[in-house]
Amino acid sequence: MAVKIKLKRLGKIRSPHYRIVVADSRTRRDGRAIEEIGLYHPVQNPSRIEVNSERAQYWLSVGAQPTEPVMAILKLTGDWQKHKGLPAPAPLLQPEPKADHRALFEAVAKDAEGEPKGEAITQKKKAEKKDEAPAESAAESTEA
Repeated sequence: MAVKIKLKRLGKIRSPHYRIVVADSRTRRDGRAIEEIGLYHPVQNPSRIEVNSERAQYWLSVGAQPTEPVMAILKLTGDWQKHKGLPAPAPLLQPEPKADHRALFEAVAKDAEGEPKGEAITQKKKAEKKDEAPAESAAESTEA
């Protein structure tokens, strides 16, 4: 039985997600797999690639043949180089950690804690602020 390491497509029409699987070469693309050894999500930026290195090494050692796309993924993760005894590639890019919205909210709330509560700005208050601003700037220009 010829065994292949290939991609199994999942996801919706324009948002593909793949699983890296070990399957008989005669099975359909999305058919029954012997074992799942990883994930590949190309839509995310940077692409999410997770491979169980131990299982990939095992299947490569017993003669499983990776397809071209899977070989490219294995070269990125360094599993192909480890199998062949070559030097390891540069590490993969990792996504930036997502901002903690709760901590951000608490920091802003703490800063605003000492400030007086906001008052409704009416037309009268707007007019008063406009009148005060030119008087202050005129006083500053006479001092200089």
